[in-house]
Amino acid sequence: MAEYTRKEARDWAKAKMRGVCGCMLPTFNSSLTKVNERAIRHDIRLEKKLGFWGTLLVSECGTTKDEMRQVIEIGVDEARKQSLRTVLLASFPTLKDTTEMVRFAEHAGVDLVLMSYPLMFYPTTEDQLYEYTRAVAQSTNLGVILLCINKWNFGRLHPSDFSPALIGRLIDDVDNIVAIKNEIGIPGVAGIAEVFLRFRERIVVCDPFEQNAPAWAMTFGMQFMGTSNYEYMGGEVVRYFNLLQERKFDEAMQIYWRLHPARQAGAQVAAGFMGGTSLVHRQLWKYQYWLNGFNGGPIRQPLPRINDGQMRVLRQGLVRSGITPAPGEDAEFFVGRNPED
Repeated sequence: MAEYTRKEARDWAKAKMRGVCGCMLPTFNSSLTKVNERAIRHDIRLEKKLGFWGTLLVSECGTTKDEMRQVIEIGVDEARKQSLRTVLLASFPTLKDTTEMVRFAEHAGVDLVLMSYPLMFYPTTEDQLYEYTRAVAQSTNLGVILLCINKWNFGRLHPSDFSPALIGRLIDDVDNIVAIKNEIGIPGVAGIAEVFLRFRERIVVCDPFEQNAPAWAMTFGMQFMGTSNYEYMGGEVVRYFNLLQERKFDEAMQIYWRLHPARQAGAQVAAGFMGGTSLVHRQLWKYQYWLNGFNGGPIRQPLPRINDGQMRVLRQGLVRSGITPAPGEDAEFFVGRNPED
């Protein structure tokens, strides 16, 4: 169970959500018949070594509900040993599935829930979106992070894809909404800035795009960042974000600019698969992590497939940023560093 009550959730978040949250992408055994516990524990230990505040338990790698329960239990157990926080990505096929898994995660000891919406959820009014979000949040006493992005196909409801007015209504009415993962109004940053201006005094507001972190840390004091594929750059995003918190801007920006070739490589590859799909390329993220010592290895389809050209671009982006990739030929990524039969 959480270390805070529902009424304490926002104060807890303001006090404790400080740092960068990574992502843990579950791995399967070689025959794809069960989750690979050794690989999951390996990745969470490495999250700690690289300085992350916590890790997102990702539910979009082909796990069944029973397998995701195992991932949650393993993840919470290992994260506690490492003094890491855990966040459940509440991405499941139906509202019933979602509330069931959120309640399980709360009982298992997960710290927070990151909101998501099912593939077949197609609200035609903001009230429907409000009611779905409220139903998930009310199913738990855990703090809930709103995920306000343009990938949900909610643009018919508001040009920003998730209106600031709706965000405000949810914050007013649902007391365990504690944070916003804020990506509204893309292209441009005006929508993101509006959310910071309107809500940062009430709950934790973050923009997960690390390339924007210096701007928001300097202007709005952004204290938390998550979640995205920061592990592609090892622990370097954590390093410069922590320097920003200490107001050591010159030192932070030295690291920021050194990482720019990797940032550009990631953007180049993403441009080739994001358009028209609204899918996060979890296998590609897994490869990015593997380049920095994470497990890599099998995940279940259907998911986008990584190719040799993408792997070459990403590997060279790290090299040009002064980061030496972890040992291993690309073929070894598909096996993983801790294989299980």
